[in-house]
Amino acid sequence: MSILKQVFHDHPARVGEGYFEHMAFAFGFSARLFRAAIAAFVHGVVPCLHETTASSEVMAMHTEIRDRRARMAQGANAS
Repeated sequence: MSILKQVFHDHPARVGEGYFEHMAFAFGFSARLFRAAIAAFVHGVVPCLHETTASSEVMAMHTEIRDRRARMAQGANAS
């Protein structure tokens, strides 16, 4: 097995995506985490600001990842 295929193809394929689709998803997730981190930092400095911003975003992202993994498992079981 080619190391390049293993590095750039196998994981995105397991989640039903191409390389660039997976890159876009990962970059989007990264941006959301960054915004949540900034909100948490601001909340730490000024507690009345962004009281639930970071936790709400993290919970929403958790739900997305859980659902995504469930779809992956269904795809693996269908094979």
